[in-house]
Amino acid sequence: MKVLVLTGSPHPHGTTAFLADEFCLGAVEAGHKIVPFNTAKLNIHSCIGCYHCRNNDGDCIYDDDMMQIYPHLLSADVVVLVTPLYYFGMTSQLKAVIDRFFAFNTALREKSKKLCLIAAGSDTDDWAMDGIKEHINSICRYLGWKEGGMVLAFGASTKEDAESSEYRLMAKNLGKTL
Repeated sequence: MKVLVLTGSPHPHGTTAFLADEFCLGAVEAGHKIVPFNTAKLNIHSCIGCYHCRNNDGDCIYDDDMMQIYPHLLSADVVVLVTPLYYFGMTSQLKAVIDRFFAFNTALREKSKKLCLIAAGSDTDDWAMDGIKEHINSICRYLGWKEGGMVLAFGASTKEDAESSEYRLMAKNLGKTL
């Protein structure tokens, strides 16, 4: 399977980058092709809801780095969103990419995909990731995709927290069992 991994952390060597790497190791071991993008390092404009893309076959008014992602988004079997928990949701960098899915809603709804989530945060309250889980479930419902699994790393503020936790193996196993 082709797996598109969209990471959203501005910290390229942080907790979620580590968990994304572990996921990718598992997925590659299982024979999947990985296409990664660090959205926090790309030039991607926010969607302004102008409908230009809808009236021009997905052609956005912005000629930015989203053009690199679109072909892989359309052809992927699995999309994996990886983000630190920022105020009970995903990072704005990753959210900007998801908002730009709008340009290809029809095409994205025509092919069933799996959507996975890997999220990490310092919070340990069991409700802390309810908002991001519901967001993922809503995206799946809207696009007709299947929720493909989640790794929710509570109390994982640092890469070291993740390295010495069960979340490392959970991320790798999620990649292996796509």
